[in-house]
Amino acid sequence: MKEDSMEWKVLDSEYLYKQPWLTARRDHVKLPTGAEIQNFYVLEYPDFANIIAITKDGKFLLEKQYRHAQKLTAYEIPAGCVEKGEEPIEGAKRELYEETGYAGGNWQLFMKTSPNAGVCTNYSYTFLAVGVEKVSTQHLEESEDIKIELFDKDEVFKMLKNGDFHQAMMVAPLWKYFAENH
Repeated sequence: MKEDSMEWKVLDSEYLYKQPWLTARRDHVKLPTGAEIQNFYVLEYPDFANIIAITKDGKFLLEKQYRHAQKLTAYEIPAGCVEKGEEPIEGAKRELYEETGYAGGNWQLFMKTSPNAGVCTNYSYTFLAVGVEKVSTQHLEESEDIKIELFDKDEVFKMLKNGDFHQAMMVAPLWKYFAENH
């Protein structure tokens, strides 16, 4: 550890729960100040990939789905987990295809954020995909029930201003998009 580093030293670490979508561990850490935290909990999640997908005719591709933890049905941009060994852009393209049946277009990394840097290990990668087109039907997992709808840019901006999007990792890149493109 560098002398000027603020990195905490891990004195002990123990996994409390290990599943593909939720892994929790307890770390005993020592801060550079000398203070120790006996029970610092860390949640290990896979990285996420979000897509601001815009069709060839300028429509925004949104998904409508139910989120059980919040008991909420809402609109979202297409998204999903990056699988182990997969690059974030590969995961984003796969998720867009599986969830919507859309593909193609010009892709670029638009934003990289941390869902919760204080306790989570993962990142959320948002890609801007312009010029996507429908090439297939949806290929949903058994646990997915997703409706696809197309919206004009002004409609999406109005939804954003009205608070119709709830996922923080989607709201942030949408605000960035409209700050740069409105």
